[in-house]
Amino acid sequence: MSRKCSITGKGPKVANKVSHANNRSKTRQLPNLQTKRIYVPEEDRWVKVRLSNRALRTVTKKGLMNFLKDKGLSLKDVTA
Repeated sequence: MSRKCSITGKGPKVANKVSHANNRSKTRQLPNLQTKRIYVPEEDRWVKVRLSNRALRTVTKKGLMNFLKDKGLSLKDVTA
């Protein structure tokens, strides 16, 4: 399973870790991914989704189906 948000597409980033002596080494910054069961009242069922914490906050505010409609996705695209 890739470390990618199924709704927003957020993935890992590459950055430099800089020491006190200004030595630079590559490091990965991983997104804050959560696996959640979300109830969809339109379908009258629970779906399991792997999404970032930022997307989870937006889903809580707008609802899953409205958020997917804004992104141009369907429920089949994002289920885990």
